[in-house]
Parts: sequence; C-alpha cells; structure tokens
Amino acid sequence: MSRYLATMLAFSLAAAGCATDRPLTYAESGALIGLASGAVIGAAAYKKNRTKGAVVGAVGGGLAGAAVGTYMDNQKRDLEKNLAAEIQAGQARVQKISDQVVLVTMTSQTAFDTDSSSIKPAFHSTLNKLADVVVRYGKTTLTVVGHTDNVGSNEYNQKLSERRALAVAQYLESQRVNGMRLATAGRGELDPVQPNATAAGRQANRRVEIYVEAVVQG
Repeated sequence: MSRYLATMLAFSLAAAGCATDRPLTYAESGALIGLASGAVIGAAAYKKNRTKGAVVGAVGGGLAGAAVGTYMDNQKRDLEKNLAAEIQAGQARVQKISDQVVLVTMTSQTAFDTDSSSIKPAFHSTLNKLADVVVRYGKTTLTVVGHTDNVGSNEYNQKLSERRALAVAQYLESQRVNGMRLATAGRGELDPVQPNATAAGRQANRRVEIYVEAVVQG
C-alpha cells in the first residue's frame, strides 16, 4: 500500500467516525501519515477545541454523495490554475489522491531556508494563491505536514518539521482560512521522496505537504 493510499484510508476511516462532541485525536481525524510503513503518528490539532461537530459547524455542514467528488475535482482544478506558475517551475504539485483528498506539495525552493521555520517572503505569494482557493472551497479541512532532510539529529528535525507546519498553518489563518479547519503535523526526516545523499535530494525532502480533505456529512 502506498503512503498516499494509506493516508486516504486513514482519512476515510476518520470521516466515518461517530464521535461528534469530544476532541478528535488525529489518529481519528485523518493525520495518520506513514501508515503503510508502520510509522503511525497522531498530529496535534491546530485548535485544541477542534471536534468533529465543531468542524462541521464551522464549515456550515458537510458534503454528501456525488457532491464530494465534484467539489474536490473543482477545487483541484482551481488550485492548479492558481498555482500554475509554481507547478510549471517545479515548486508545487497538486494531486487528487482520493474522492475526498487533494494533496498540495510545496518544495523548499520557495518555502524555507535550510534549518529555518521562517517562511520566505517569496513563499507568501504562493500561500496567498492557495488560501484564495481553500477559502472559496470552505467545506474542507487542511492538515499541514512538515518534512526535513536528514541533516541534524532525528529529534531536532522532528521539531523543525513541526515548526514549519505550524508556520504555514498560522499564515493560512492570517489569510482568512478558518483556524478550526487547520491541523499540523511534523514528520521530520522519516518520509524522504529522494535520497538524502545529494544536495538536490535533500532539497526535495525539505517540503511541506497540505492534505485538503472534504468534510463529509454524517
């Protein structure tokens, strides 16, 4: 099972959960990144009172039936349109990984300097474009996941990836994305997309992934 498929499965299980009023753990709410490799994590909710009921209320009710796929298809199309320059330059990718989940990947070319969780000024424009779309498509949650290369200790990289994810979530909230829709997680150096043996590989691994998930009714 691929990591993306595993994540999609985790999201689907979370959407089927019956709890509505108690705080969701992210083992329940969808951030089971790395499930396929056995590296299951639970991401801390961006808002401590982020319950399933609160999220549904914040987005004005969930999606149902065939509307889910159409809604996410349209959102993916608009993300690709807004981020066309970044996609063409290899600075972003947009993938629909299930009917309910679109994955946006941002590379270190625009996001962060090495060993930094401060968002580069040039990355503000990219995040503004993303926020423009997700504000219009409000019936979704966003889980921001930070990643690093393998330079430094595992513990340090884990903390750095968490700080990067939090910085992106906070910036998105400053751009009118409802904080109740946001959650963060860090994966440190655990999920490289390229070998860390080269500078190019390490750069590819210093990335931020944003899982945009439909809020499904029921």
